[in-house]
Amino acid sequence: MKKIYGSLVDNETRCKHYHSEKDIIAIKFKCCQKYYPCYKCHEECEDHLISVWGKEEFDEFAIICGVCKKEYKISEYFHMNSCIHCGSQFNEGCSKHYYLYFQCEIGS
Repeated sequence: MKKIYGSLVDNETRCKHYHSEKDIIAIKFKCCQKYYPCYKCHEECEDHLISVWGKEEFDEFAIICGVCKKEYKISEYFHMNSCIHCGSQFNEGCSKHYYLYFQCEIGS
C-alpha cells in the first residue's frame, strides 16, 4: 500500500483542509513523488515548491482512491467522477485545483 502524507483525519485520505464525504483521493506530487490529499498538506510538510505534471506525463499513475486504494493514471482521473473499482464518488470540485497539480485545459 502506498503511504499517504499530510494532515489526515481518516483512513480514506481526507485531511484537515478537505474532508467532505467525496474528498477521498490522494495525488502523487511530481516534485517529491509522495502522495498527499491536497496541495495545502504538501505545503505544510515539504520545503520545496510544487511541480505540476506535464501533459506528456499523464500516463503516470498518480491518483489513489482513498476508499479502495486503487491507483489511477492522471489521464484516467480526468474522465472519472467516481472510482471504477469501488464506485465511491470523487469531489467534482477538485477540478478547480487541477492547475496546481497538472498542466491541462480541464479546470483552467
